[in-house]
Amino acid sequence: MADNKVKSAIVVGATSGIGRGLAELLVAAGYQVGITGRRKELLEEIRQQHSDAIFWRCMDVCEAETARDTFASLVAEMGSVDLVVISSGTGTINSELAWEPEARTIATNVTGFAAIASAAMKLFIGQGHGHLVGISSVGALRGSREAPAYNASKAFVSNYLEGLRVKAVKTGLPIYVTDILPGFVDTPMAQGEGLFWVASVQKAAEQIMTAINRKKRRAYITRRWRLIAWLMTFMPDFIYERM
Repeated sequence: MADNKVKSAIVVGATSGIGRGLAELLVAAGYQVGITGRRKELLEEIRQQHSDAIFWRCMDVCEAETARDTFASLVAEMGSVDLVVISSGTGTINSELAWEPEARTIATNVTGFAAIASAAMKLFIGQGHGHLVGISSVGALRGSREAPAYNASKAFVSNYLEGLRVKAVKTGLPIYVTDILPGFVDTPMAQGEGLFWVASVQKAAEQIMTAINRKKRRAYITRRWRLIAWLMTFMPDFIYERM
């Protein structure tokens, strides 16, 4: 690719939180940005703020086949895409194990994620380059009694990204895959008071951009969560079960 080529990116789930923060930073960095989300009014609001730098499509990743078609149409309009960030995700405290929240979490974070991630990887292999970024969670490292579907679905995200990374390496092409594992970020999905080490959306987005620019395999957001990840990974079951 020529050095003076304008880079292009798609952010899936860009209407709020980390996704919106990343979309704003990408525009500021000179990218042509495609954004998707379920709320048309918010997509239009972002487009009006940035004019010609933004393309958008309404998309609900829970409708996997339709979402893949929508993704393909956005790519076609943009011409080519160098970076795809999948930030769409959901989760809720569900200690009573009501089925609807579990089903919605799985549909979004597992089926929806895989639908777009696989489409992005096929795009990158076809064009010979690209960078896929998925937003997982530190929660992917262990199960949760309060939000079992959320932690399990994020474990799927991280594992799926690793599989795609291995696939990308095997191709020998300049295709990169980055797994982002945030701790607590100040978004509605955090759903808690008194949480420690809570990062602002701006700080989280900036650290994610650094990881993207460095083409890191994985990054903990904020960086101090690497310590928590290490503790969670090596903590004996009998201790974790009593926390």
